[in-house]
Amino acid sequence: MRRRNPIVQLLLIAVACALGLGSRRFGRLLPGLVAAYAGDTLWALAAFLGFGLILPRAQIRTVAAMAMAASVAVELSQLYHAPWIEAIRRTTLGGLILGFDFVWSDLACYAVGVGLGVMGESLWDLASGWRDRPGRPT
Repeated sequence: MRRRNPIVQLLLIAVACALGLGSRRFGRLLPGLVAAYAGDTLWALAAFLGFGLILPRAQIRTVAAMAMAASVAVELSQLYHAPWIEAIRRTTLGGLILGFDFVWSDLACYAVGVGLGVMGESLWDLASGWRDRPGRPT
């Protein structure tokens, strides 16, 4: 079974995070649609890559399901406003990870972000010939 390269995964996570932060910081310079949705889309892509890093031999669909479940859980947690979690959200890292307000469109962004991860990894597998090797799990 193929194993994801942890260095590549870390580099891709760093790129996704940098682009996501950049889309927030420089949103005024980007087209409206990109500025509004790139951050959440890249957040989910980083989650996909993170689960791939943690589970280097897991199937793509397993990593995708875990990333989507985590993304939806974080979004649903934004409906909860207890003082302790609001204190976490007020920190820079807490706000970036947990977000602030539940928004339905974020769920679509998460699906797109995870879908980009699935598509990218699937294309990488095809390009590297991994799918054509005997004994590959389906």
